[in-house]
Amino acid sequence: MLTASKPASKPLKPANDKTKTGGLSKTKKTKSEDSKDQDAVVRKFSLGGDAWNKKSNPRSKNSDIETVIDDEEDEGRGSASGSPAEKDADASTAETTESGNDDSINVVVRVRPLNKNELEKKDPSTVQFPGEGVLCVDNNGSEKMFTFNVLFEPEASQKDVFEHSGMKKLVAMAVDGYACTCFAFGQTGSGKTHSITGPPQMFGSKLEESDYGLIPRSFHNLLELIAVGEKKGISYTLRASYFELYNEQVLDLLNVQGGKKLNMRWSVNKGFYIENLFTIQCDTFDDLMAVLEEGLSNRSTNAHNMNDFSSRSHSMLTINIDCEQQDALDENLYITKHGKLTFVDLAGSEKVKDTNTSGDQLLETNNINKSLLVLGKCISSLGDAKKRNGHIPYRDSKLTKLLADSIGGNGVTLMIACVSPSKSNQGETMNTLRYATRTKRIKKQACS
Repeated sequence: MLTASKPASKPLKPANDKTKTGGLSKTKKTKSEDSKDQDAVVRKFSLGGDAWNKKSNPRSKNSDIETVIDDEEDEGRGSASGSPAEKDADASTAETTESGNDDSINVVVRVRPLNKNELEKKDPSTVQFPGEGVLCVDNNGSEKMFTFNVLFEPEASQKDVFEHSGMKKLVAMAVDGYACTCFAFGQTGSGKTHSITGPPQMFGSKLEESDYGLIPRSFHNLLELIAVGEKKGISYTLRASYFELYNEQVLDLLNVQGGKKLNMRWSVNKGFYIENLFTIQCDTFDDLMAVLEEGLSNRSTNAHNMNDFSSRSHSMLTINIDCEQQDALDENLYITKHGKLTFVDLAGSEKVKDTNTSGDQLLETNNINKSLLVLGKCISSLGDAKKRNGHIPYRDSKLTKLLADSIGGNGVTLMIACVSPSKSNQGETMNTLRYATRTKRIKKQACS
């Protein structure tokens, strides 16, 4: 049972190790549920296939059910899905793939309920849910259909998202030595932070267990898996770090004294990494929640016309998982694995005319949209069979440098595309769904 424990008050201590993540090594030493009844939750989400199996939806083979990507000109500047590079991608019917359980990237969609302002303005919903992972969007009188492995409807709970998005498998693979990433994408106010962490200011008031987002639930699941492994003689070490990318500058959320900006480096063994990033060893659920609380309290947020708690930066929380086990055939041989579990909460794409930002907020908006635009170009190139072996513009943004391994390398990735059902946000909803569809086309092989 998931418990809402109060984070420990003890001071956070830095970890000493800077072990390379990913991979399997052997060293000599001296001896020393994902199958719930779908009928019970039919109004909460629909399945187009297994969360990690990209077999095509049976209905998508019919001529009347297609995943359509338009070439229409995107309305708002700066949206990742409206980039010129993305518009060059194949724009007819989304490609269906017949990959097995080794698929290393998974895309699910979550549609939030209409919010208070939208209800007061009687802003109508433009989405429908026929079932089997199909989402229908009324795009100015033209119906567009998108098919995804898992589609979460507005009635879906936080628990539903955790249980059926494939997040549990992602945690298990991280424990098994894979580099795993979960990231949320969508326009501002679409429910990304709510899905990833929980309600705004979640540590400022009493939090119900049902409100926990993916991160707290994953912490609990991670410690459960570790407890099972320890009974088998496996030892684990968890180390956490948390930083934000604010106006293209890297800021440590766990060590904010002086507001020092950290440098990004590249090496053959590590790829792109943050130099001198504060790392904390965690042993309990309270320790992990203390890291989350500290990071959220230091993250850059602000209010604008569309969101009272708008994230003004991209944030990345990483749990490094080192495990060591004695070899069954040789008592002097120890097997070590280095896994990684990263949660990325991307800032939302914004239209200045809707958010009415100015001054410092306008600078933030421009930097957010610029980095998302580059991410969109990378996704578009990786999803195009003719371009994926060519130049991918990772180096055009710090965000894409840090996500290079997640979207195009050997890591395992879960993307949660968050959208609004309201007519006023129809343009951004279409952009997000196009973006998610292109992400589904990426083909890569995960390895530990």
